[in-house]
Amino acid sequence: MSYRSGRHFLQIPGPSPVPDRILRAMDMPVIDHRGPTFGDLGARVLEKLKGVFKTECPVIVFPASGTGAWEAALVNVLSPGDKVLMFETGQFASLWHELATRIGLDPEFIPGDWRHGVDPEKVAARLREDTNHEIKAVCCVHNETSTGVTSRIGDVRKAIDATGHPALFMVDTISGLASADYRHDEWGVDVTISGSQKGLMLPPGISFNCASKKALDAHENSGFKKSYWDWGSMLGNNASGFFPYTPATNMLYGLEEALKMILDEEGLENVFTRHKRHAKATRIAVEAWGLEVLCLVEEEHSPVLTTVLLPDGHDADKVRSIILEKFDMSLGTGLGKVKGKVFRIGHLGDINDLTLLGALSGVEMGLKLAGVPIKDGGVQAAMAYLSETA
Repeated sequence: MSYRSGRHFLQIPGPSPVPDRILRAMDMPVIDHRGPTFGDLGARVLEKLKGVFKTECPVIVFPASGTGAWEAALVNVLSPGDKVLMFETGQFASLWHELATRIGLDPEFIPGDWRHGVDPEKVAARLREDTNHEIKAVCCVHNETSTGVTSRIGDVRKAIDATGHPALFMVDTISGLASADYRHDEWGVDVTISGSQKGLMLPPGISFNCASKKALDAHENSGFKKSYWDWGSMLGNNASGFFPYTPATNMLYGLEEALKMILDEEGLENVFTRHKRHAKATRIAVEAWGLEVLCLVEEEHSPVLTTVLLPDGHDADKVRSIILEKFDMSLGTGLGKVKGKVFRIGHLGDINDLTLLGALSGVEMGLKLAGVPIKDGGVQAAMAYLSETA
């Protein structure tokens, strides 16, 4: 293999690039996870985590991927055979639906076109029909990583409230947390699900459940058998900064550093503003190329990623392959129903204007090399916007 100079451009929508200072923070000797030093670390991190969820509720940390956090959320508040309402907003909503089916729930899956978020009016309409309150939970994906569509979670909460329905409200913000505005308490979410490898800028390996008082009460009556995922044993140990089994010790050092960067140094609202600005610049480039963004609703454009739809007859995976080979940049592949039709540009986490412009330059060159009919000037248009808004 020949040497390739410069850093690889990892422009997938997660795992996102891990900043050097987070890697250095993790480069620590492994400590006794039953000793006082670890208890202090655990207590600090568990408390500070609440800031990115915008909550006063407990945040439970699992050594797991986001898929584990999906399962943990469901089995801790529901019982086998319970009916749950889910919405087909993309590939990850579909996978969560499959998981719910496999563990023995009865999910009702409202179909979607993968170009819109969850429709609050459809939520309200279905809950009004459920006069016997058979639906025990409403499950939504906040930021759908396969499509670049962000659902309006606050509006969904209002729709639920307007019906007076008692269903739990469960939200996956695995790719949204610390990149897209999210408000666990204000939006009345009962269980929020997230992971480490997206906006928190950590490697994959830890995931989260944030649980409201209503969710904790539901946990007491849950009929699922559970051990590894049990909130009860987690919360009991977390009270003193510890865990019921071996935690991802060095990941917690990295998490503490990430929270310092996000909350104390840049500021969470500034993080959101930066992500929205980079998303806007990316859409400006796509429009200038004469291509189409998959998301169709202006207020649902994701600040985390942009999904680009190619003209008929052009293979998005071929474009990605050329860009990887020629420019050492990874873009997100199309998943499920949109495989081969789209590619995804991630612009989340540790990214600045020059990083984004470098990524867009690689995309523009790659599209031309792949023979996709585009107009010149997408990068220039994005550059102009970033200059005006610097």
